[in-house]
Amino acid sequence: MIALRGVTKRFGDEVVLAGFDLDLDPGALTAVMGPNGSGKTTLGRLLLGLERPDAGTIVGLEGRRRAAVFQEDRLCEQLTAVGNVRLVLDRTVPTSVVIDELRRVGLDDESLDKPVRELSGGQRRRVAIVRALIAPAELIILDEPFTGLDVEAKSAVMAHVRERCAGRTTVLITHDRAEAEWFGARVVDLTRSVGAEPSGPDRHG
Repeated sequence: MIALRGVTKRFGDEVVLAGFDLDLDPGALTAVMGPNGSGKTTLGRLLLGLERPDAGTIVGLEGRRRAAVFQEDRLCEQLTAVGNVRLVLDRTVPTSVVIDELRRVGLDDESLDKPVRELSGGQRRRVAIVRALIAPAELIILDEPFTGLDVEAKSAVMAHVRERCAGRTTVLITHDRAEAEWFGARVVDLTRSVGAEPSGPDRHG
C-alpha cells in the first residue's frame, strides 16, 4: 500500500497541498482530478520522488520502480521512436518487441525510422506513452497523457494503457471525467482536498 499522511507542500507562500491524506489501491488505477493549481501535478511529482513534502509522510514507495508520462513528452529529439523507448529497457529485450508496441498505438513504419523531432505532436505523445508503459515499473504516473491525440488515436491508446497498466498501481491525472469513467477508476477530486483527502472519494465503473 502506498499512503500519504498529512502531506503539505508549499511553493513559496503558496500552499498547494495541506495536510493531505491518500491511500492508493494496490494494482488499481486511481484518477486524480481538480482545477489548475489544485495540486494534481505536484501530487504526481511527490509520488515519483521529484519533490519532497514540507510536512507529513509518504510510505510504501521504498524499492518500487516508477515510470511516468509527463505533461511534456521529454523525448530525446535526435533519437527515433524505437531509440527513445529502448532507453528504459535492458539490452536483452528484442527491438521487435519495441516496434510491436509502437505499432499497436498507431505508429507506422515510416514514422519509426525518423528522429522524433520530425514527428507530429500526437505521434510524439504515443512514443512517450509506450516508453513509460513498457518499463518494468510497479507505480505509473500518467499526467494528462492523452493531450494532443485525435479521437481515433485516443481510443487506441487508452485501450493500450488499460492493458499495460493492469495489475500495476497507476495514477491518472486528468481534467476529463469521461476518461476516469472509461477506466472504471476511483476518482479523487482535489477540489475538495483543502486540509485533507476528500472523504469517500467518488467511485465510477
